[in-house]
This record gives sequence, C-alpha cells and structure tokens, in this order.
Amino acid sequence: MTRTVGPAGDGMGTRLPPGSRLAPDAGVYVMSVAAELAGLHPQTLRVYERRGLLEPARTDGGTRRYSHADLARLHRIGELSGVGVNLEGVRRILDLEAELAAVTAELARVQGSAGAVDLTLEGSGNLDAETEVLAKRPSASHPGHGPSSETSGVTP
Repeated sequence: MTRTVGPAGDGMGTRLPPGSRLAPDAGVYVMSVAAELAGLHPQTLRVYERRGLLEPARTDGGTRRYSHADLARLHRIGELSGVGVNLEGVRRILDLEAELAAVTAELARVQGSAGAVDLTLEGSGNLDAETEVLAKRPSASHPGHGPSSETSGVTP
C-alpha cells in the first residue's frame, strides 16, 4: 500500500513507498489542519507569515503547505509569545536561534576536520623537532634570509 501526499482529498500527489518518511521540511498540511494541530486560528498563521515568522511551502496553485518543521516553529512562537515576547521580538529570537544552530553545526564540522588533521600529525613523528631544524636551516630559495643572515651582518 502506498500513501499519497497532495492537496487534501484530491487523491493526487507524490506516491511514497510503505515505511518511507517525509523530510521534516516537506509541506504536507493544509492551513486548516496546521492551525488545528497548533491550536491556532488559520488567520493567525497568515499574520505570522506576513510578519516573517513562518514561510510555508506552496503548491503550484499557491496553496500553503505546512511541514513538521513549521509546526515545531509554531510551537516555539507560542512559547515565546506566552512569556510576553512581542512578534518582532519572536522573529529576532528565531533568527538568532537559527544563526546559532548554523554556527554550532559549522563549528562541529571544523572540529571534526581538525581532529582528522590531529590524527594525521600524530603519525608524523616529532613534528616540533623537525620544524625547529628547518627553521634554523638557511633557505635556498631566499638567499640572505634566515638565521645565517642575521649573524653575518649582511642586510638584504
């Protein structure tokens, strides 16, 4: 048996194999269903969209489609509004939270890359001793530079 995802009740849409899952940002709920699931009036969803708090997907015909991620965002908007944050404050907080999540993910990626570099360097022996020897050796590509030029009194 396959599930059909498409406009409510039209029987058309993308057929999904049994056991498959939709991406969290896949728009599947029409406005009335999303509003009911969020415990809000549909007009409230329109206001949130106009204020930049929510950006539902749209069908080719322009119908709004809300995703699981949109429903989670509506829940967060409700939490912030419930403690007295106005809609502009909510928008700013959500933007900052998204930015923080992106920076945190990038940091984790960079730290993962740095860990791989550390493992590579560990296998290279005594890197500090090798670096020190190289630093003391005069450079053939830059005559007059390096430790020997400092002691010879010759200026480049």
